[in-house]
Amino acid sequence: MRKDKLIIGTRGSALALVQSEWVKARLQKAHPGLAVELRVIQTKGDKILDTALAKIGDKGLFTKEMENELLAGSMDLAVHSLKDLPTKQPAGLCIAAVTQRQDPADVLVIRQGGWGETPPYSFAELPKGAKVLSGSLRRRAQIWHRRGDLQVEDVRGNIHTRLKKLEESDAAAIVMAAAGLQRAGLAERITERFEPWDFIPACGQGALGLEIRADDEDTAEVIRLLEDRVSRMTTTAERSLLAHLEGGCQIPVGAYGQLEENKLYLWGMIADLQGERLLSAEGSGSTDEAQQLGIEVAEKLINMGGKAILDEIRQKR
Repeated sequence: MRKDKLIIGTRGSALALVQSEWVKARLQKAHPGLAVELRVIQTKGDKILDTALAKIGDKGLFTKEMENELLAGSMDLAVHSLKDLPTKQPAGLCIAAVTQRQDPADVLVIRQGGWGETPPYSFAELPKGAKVLSGSLRRRAQIWHRRGDLQVEDVRGNIHTRLKKLEESDAAAIVMAAAGLQRAGLAERITERFEPWDFIPACGQGALGLEIRADDEDTAEVIRLLEDRVSRMTTTAERSLLAHLEGGCQIPVGAYGQLEENKLYLWGMIADLQGERLLSAEGSGSTDEAQQLGIEVAEKLINMGGKAILDEIRQKR
């Protein structure tokens, strides 16, 4: 290893810092003597907190500023939540490692205070007409598809902010990513876990994507130990589906890949904004066909009526 110092770019949220500190600790343990510095970068998505993500635009909301710093050479590595990374990297950059994935599922978190009676302990037990918080069109569509009686209200902010908003609101619950709560040390707040092949998560949810300059062989060598083969394979299939549908946070699209006995399985979904039409499809293939599997499941969704849903949503932008 020829590098003796590594500058890591990270967002400034508590969760982003936890993730970047984890990367830093792993690298320093594996490479004694390596100096690692964290550099906080504020992204567009961090600055605009009073507008729904779907209304801002979804091209690199939480990544573009860090990618610009990478390309300028002011840092060596950007740590991203993989679900935030667009499916196409800017010229000159690459995802050099995908870390071992934490739980990719979405979960229900019930508000702790203010219940006159015993609080609900599952999604099915939520009172009729109850308010549920979610900042994701994908989650919102799946919530409404299962419980059209529920009110779904948009919420923005980091994990602690969203939980605080829940406790200060009249909402019954919030739907969030399991991995974020686990990394933040808040797993005890999880009320119910949704199976990811049923309530389908965001593509890449639960994994970290480590982005570097494509020609930076020294940094690639340093972070190689953080690459997880299974996570790379499953998230490649998911991101391939997303890319083929040209989806993002402005369209309710999700995918979940799973490896079982050297066979790769993929579940995908697309829905309209109200969750009235929700299409789901699945497929399987060999471990070296992850990208093709994503395309095949995306094509199934398109042929089931997904194209009409996509066209309708894009016309409303």
